[in-house]
Amino acid sequence: MPRAGSGWHYNLMHDLVVAAGGNDARQIRKQYHLQSILTEVNCNLGALTPRRLLLCLLPSIFGNTYVFKAHAAPTALAKWLLARGWMKAAYIYRDPRDALLSAYENGRRAREKGNHNAFAELIDFEHALNFMRQYVTISEQWLAIRSVLATRYEDLLSDYEAEAKRLAQFLGLNPSEPKIQAVIERYQPQRSREEQKGLHFRQGKIGRHRQAFSEQELERLNRAFQPYLLAHGYLAPSQAAGVQTAP
Repeated sequence: MPRAGSGWHYNLMHDLVVAAGGNDARQIRKQYHLQSILTEVNCNLGALTPRRLLLCLLPSIFGNTYVFKAHAAPTALAKWLLARGWMKAAYIYRDPRDALLSAYENGRRAREKGNHNAFAELIDFEHALNFMRQYVTISEQWLAIRSVLATRYEDLLSDYEAEAKRLAQFLGLNPSEPKIQAVIERYQPQRSREEQKGLHFRQGKIGRHRQAFSEQELERLNRAFQPYLLAHGYLAPSQAAGVQTAP
């Protein structure tokens, strides 16, 4: 999910794989001339189309194991590869109300600097809401795949050690090995904010949407995302009382 600590999560996973003998994704991108499909600092694949996925599989044929990042929905081919164990996926998600706020603010900063990014078109609350609706739908698709390791951003932030070890174990690694421990220590939340680049940390606070939006806007967010919020512990049943499903 965008603005859900995905850069932080990606780099943690990437470096765990490298520490275990895997390959640096940036070097793979260069060696196999994948710059056109693995973009940005964190090797973002974008859409998981058959062409893009098959090109990304090419290095693995030659014995390479590496990590790329995606925000797009799982495709039929991606699900097929996951089901056969030829690819693993770890998915991080966040309270969509906080993710929406982060995306909205990021877009505003980009416009103020004269830049254009994925969030620059979120010019008002309505655009941001429609944007996040799409990614909640995508999130539900990833979370429905049993083989995918799902991580809440809030849990990674508040119980980092346990979640980082769970990720390592998912990758078949021993969290107590010194090399693996060193990577886990490197991406401690406070260190990540201060020292690491490409992790997309700015605010990262839990529940900040409550102070940033008006009562009417909060009500709309709760209505729009009610099933998702309830399913993942972001909204208590008592809070949902009287809130009807959004049209």
